[in-house]
Amino acid sequence: MKEQPNKRAVLLGQYIIDHNATVRSTAGKFGISKSTVHKDVSDRLKIIAPQLYEKVKDVLEINKQERHIRGGLATKRKYELIAERKKHSD
Repeated sequence: MKEQPNKRAVLLGQYIIDHNATVRSTAGKFGISKSTVHKDVSDRLKIIAPQLYEKVKDVLEINKQERHIRGGLATKRKYELIAERKKHSD
């Protein structure tokens, strides 16, 4: 049972690196919680695969630096969609 979380941690870490994925998108892809992904790639990976952990940490740090930009773009899309719907309903 102890081995399964370790395998999952490596799998999640590799996915994050291969797809430049966020914790949220990784959690969605694998159908697990963001907390589980975060615990696996920050705690377990550091112990079982330190080199992979460093690569994952770099990707997640970039994602953290860019998250305000993604949030702003999502808000912009939201209001453009609202405006488009309003225009078509008038």
